[in-house]
Amino acid sequence: MEIDYRATLEVLSAWAAILTAVVATGAYARFICERNERTKLLENYLREEKLSGIDQGQRTVIHLMAELGLSEQEIFTAAFRTKKVRALTSVDNRGHASKLLFEYCGDDIPMPKKH
Repeated sequence: MEIDYRATLEVLSAWAAILTAVVATGAYARFICERNERTKLLENYLREEKLSGIDQGQRTVIHLMAELGLSEQEIFTAAFRTKKVRALTSVDNRGHASKLLFEYCGDDIPMPKKH
């Protein structure tokens, strides 16, 4: 009885290709879901800070890292991929940008009224 290794290897190769595609698709889907969750987390946090009325709701990257448990890169990625968060700069006494602040600017919060 002779075993046909070529046919067996072809079948294993086909299954390996299918499994690789399934794992890659699953990993990509997980990456997208986690990225969207981080974006939503940032939006919700900044929205609640703005609604609190304590101040304008502007927060630094360091503050957001501490409160949300996200890395600096995750904060920047989330902030710059959504239209509900805008980046602002604070200037020093020489007029140079000294801080980067993020603020919620979604349409679901009414604009403040001027008195």
